[in-house]
Amino acid sequence: MRNILVVAAILIILGIAGFFFFRGSGSKTSTSSGTKTTNVPNSVSIENFSFKPGELTVKKGTVVTWTNNDSVTHTVVSDSNIFDSGNIDPGATFKHTFDQSGTFTYHCRIHPSMTGKVVVQ
Repeated sequence: MRNILVVAAILIILGIAGFFFFRGSGSKTSTSSGTKTTNVPNSVSIENFSFKPGELTVKKGTVVTWTNNDSVTHTVVSDSNIFDSGNIDPGATFKHTFDQSGTFTYHCRIHPSMTGKVVVQ
């Protein structure tokens, strides 16, 4: 009986340790509000009514992905009408390939105070 209790205690300790070890790994992290931030190169997270990062620098030919991690619909619209995502529902993504060098500013058509910039080198 004592051996069973020792084995059970060890399994519980290993389970708790494993939970805390694996909880901190992965490409997504959670904030206190439950919003997910994607830590993926060449990506922009839409969260808390903002684009994160607000400015992204990439090389010519790069595909940039915007992921809507908010609970409401957003858009990604180039200020110079080069790209327009249409509505991006919560959890959905929009991708655009930047084939030209330059600075490309953009905004959310639904929430105009949301702005961002992609610098293509």
